[in-house]
Amino acid sequence: MAIPLAYNLRNLTVRKTTTLMTALGVALTVAVLLAVLALVAGLQTAFQASGDPLQVLVLRKGSNAELNSNFARASYQDLKFKNGIARNQAGEPMVSLEMVTVINLESVDSPSGMNITLRGISPIGLEMRGGLKIDSGRWFQQGRREIVVGKSIAKRYPNAHIGDKLKFGRGDWEVVGVMSAGESAVNSEVFADLNQVSSDYNRSEVLSSALVRATDPIAAQALINDLKADQKLNVDARSEKEYFASQTSSAAPIEFLGIFVAVIMTVGSCFAAMNTMYAAVARRAKEIGTLRVLGFSRGGILLSFFIESLLLSGLGGILGCILVLPLNNITTGIGSFVTFSEISFQFHVTPVIMVIGVLFGVFMGAIGGLFPARNAAKKEILVALREV
Repeated sequence: MAIPLAYNLRNLTVRKTTTLMTALGVALTVAVLLAVLALVAGLQTAFQASGDPLQVLVLRKGSNAELNSNFARASYQDLKFKNGIARNQAGEPMVSLEMVTVINLESVDSPSGMNITLRGISPIGLEMRGGLKIDSGRWFQQGRREIVVGKSIAKRYPNAHIGDKLKFGRGDWEVVGVMSAGESAVNSEVFADLNQVSSDYNRSEVLSSALVRATDPIAAQALINDLKADQKLNVDARSEKEYFASQTSSAAPIEFLGIFVAVIMTVGSCFAAMNTMYAAVARRAKEIGTLRVLGFSRGGILLSFFIESLLLSGLGGILGCILVLPLNNITTGIGSFVTFSEISFQFHVTPVIMVIGVLFGVFMGAIGGLFPARNAAKKEILVALREV
């Protein structure tokens, strides 16, 4: 005969302080894990939202990032006539020559400054980035020292607002606009006129990369194969989507560290739940004896105490989800090992992550409650009734 669930709920309610302290210990462990998962999910979302499957990024052969790539401006003439390249309404091949470097700006988190990505870009490069828009201000004008900053830059860097001037290259650059592109990595970049930037950094003839738009997915793959095989150009090519996806490796150390800390805390939480349940078994010895006299089996008692542990840890899992909810949509940044600059993104506490948190809490309760429940079920009736 099974013991009613109301019995377990009453016991948890009566022991309010013990229940709350144990649940809070589980909640803190769950919150640590969920915060790490939310961070990784936010970074993955930023990179997954970046890039276009029809666009191909062309780098110097052997380069793994735009920052350490050299793409000669002269190669543009050979590149733009490749088969499969789309054209805009004006009939121009959709090939964007770009230069990428890093500049140092003082941020809200780092007064000493953080590296951010500066991208020299031409009008056709802006046209090729679907979903890119100006939130406030205007686009930079060609030939002028004007820049447009991503919305995450404007939010996290106090000196990067419209009207401010940033010093890099050979002089001061005026912020004239704030841009956004959904949740993509573009929000963490600074755009300026390609010719002006390359002139400031003495790289007028040797830039960083070329972005090419293909007419369709089949043409995109054919273009990648063609560019890789071209001995004259000596370049590497990959899907823009694939390039940004490879940068999620930046979160790997943080993910490992967070999970490692969560595992250590899990051991402590399991012991806390175990101690709580062992104490409950000791205090309720006469109750256990009475339950046996009333006809409840050893299996029923084991199941009842086990369920009580699961309820306790499940409550901790729910509290952990509540604790981590305020992090949702908070903007933060992480240094990229690929671009050596900061990528800004938002924490994403998704429903899936919250379900993982509750299940993780229940798992801790299962580990911590199994042995005390087994101990309760093994008690002999007369021994249990004699215990104080």
